Formats: sequence, structure tokens, C-alpha cells
Amino acid sequence: MADTKQVAAEALEAFNAHDADGMRATYADEVVFEAPGDVRTEGVEETVGYAMAWLNAFPDAKLTVHDEIFDGEWGVQRFTFNGTHQETLSGPGGDIPATNRPLAGRGLQMFRVRDGKIVEEHLYFDQVQMLTQLGLMPEAAAAV
Repeated sequence: MADTKQVAAEALEAFNAHDADGMRATYADEVVFEAPGDVRTEGVEETVGYAMAWLNAFPDAKLTVHDEIFDGEWGVQRFTFNGTHQETLSGPGGDIPATNRPLAGRGLQMFRVRDGKIVEEHLYFDQVQMLTQLGLMPEAAAAV
């Protein structure tokens, strides 16, 4: 049976390949996923659907993991999401039409693996940074 580190590597590979079936294979049927914007999904299809919404909106998207920590069934990754916003991004706050701008967003994800599958995942990223890079929010004023 796959350990937490191996499952994390398989999930990252599937995400970067934009492989919905590969992502499904890493999640338990009853997975619970939480993300910014009060996103909460329950079940593998909803969870993969959330990821695919991002991958469809950013067809060149790639997640680069900079640091990882594993302890038993828990894993944490610090990452950068890079991609160009070329299609509509659908989310809980509505649709964001393509801006054709690049995004280099930093984030963290924490997940729990049981019986070789991700059963719980918590995603954290800077929504202000994302909206600013996409031109949907003004740049913050420089500190004096």
C-alpha cells in the first residue's frame, strides 16, 4: 500500500498532467476538501471537479512543490501554482472570464492519507495575490 509521500507524488504528477482519472485514483471516495472562499467538497467527483476547473481555466498550469513535510498519515506541501488564465474560472463567487494574464500563486496544502488514498485535504492560497495578478484587484500601495 502506498505511503503518504508516494500518494502525494502521484497526486502531484496527475495534477501537472491535467489527468482527472489520475487524480481520482489518489482520492478516497469519501474525501473532504476545503479551500479559500468557503469551498468545501465531499466526495471524489466534486474534489476532482474543483481541480479541473482550475486546470481548464489555466491550460498550461503547473504546480511546483518547494518544501514537503510528512508525518505518518499527514503531509504538507508549500508550492507555487503557475499558469496563464486562458479560459473562464468557475468558482463559488461566480465565473471569472479569461484575463490572459500569468499567475504565479503561492500556497500550502495539508492532506491526510489512509489506506493509500487522500481522505482529507486543506488548500490555502493568497486570494488577494491571485486577483491582483489577474488584474481583478488594484495593486496594494507601497509602504512608506
